[in-house]
Amino acid sequence: MTYCIAASIDEGLILLSDSRTNAGIDNVSTHGKMHAFDTNSDRTIILLCAGNLATTQAVLEQLHRDKIKKAEVNINSVECLSEAADYLGYVSVEKQKQHLSAKGQSVFNPSASFILAGQIGSEPQGAYMIYSEGNSITSSATTPFLQIGESKYGKPILDRFLKLGTSIDEAARCCLVSMDSTIRSNASVGPPIEMLIYRKNSFRLDEYYCFDDDDDYLLQLRRSWENKLREAIAGLPALDKVAVKKMRVDL
Repeated sequence: MTYCIAASIDEGLILLSDSRTNAGIDNVSTHGKMHAFDTNSDRTIILLCAGNLATTQAVLEQLHRDKIKKAEVNINSVECLSEAADYLGYVSVEKQKQHLSAKGQSVFNPSASFILAGQIGSEPQGAYMIYSEGNSITSSATTPFLQIGESKYGKPILDRFLKLGTSIDEAARCCLVSMDSTIRSNASVGPPIEMLIYRKNSFRLDEYYCFDDDDDYLLQLRRSWENKLREAIAGLPALDKVAVKKMRVDL
């Protein structure tokens, strides 16, 4: 499985992805799920992938081929991120159909989902989540983040703390805690963790991090978060013993 996050806030974008593709008892494998494209200078486009690895690799290969051959629609010809999301959705659906045709009516599941993020020209930076059906949604002022994969474990901290006005460095730490919480609760998500910070209008991808499980900073962040949580639980108001009621017994 996987877990990917894209946060689009006032100061820019924070993108995170894990690298685990299999987590059997004696078979743990990894594969990078964050992909940056070499594009024209007026744009920056990054892709996060989840789902069937054969499909995501086929989609990436098609996007690169279309760019190199200068197809009528490619990541260098689209005029906005929403158009890029539509293009990606179309390619994804076509690749899934090809895999289904090849496999017949087996239990093979070729579905995949993506997050496309970046900036094109003078339009604001942004992020789009592309479902396996090819349609997409974008982040909003009330929910300035998107998730694909194992999203449930890391969502609560994003809901509580991530806002449009959150500083980009604080938002990055928030996303890292979200990722670490997911790794703690789900064995199918694991390091290395890739993180990219994109500052709006920079068209640069020079703030890239890759954290292994034994990375000093990641361990420090994990310990600090756990200690603060324990302190917060210990500091919560005590139960009101006056409010104790007699339990109803049915049997």
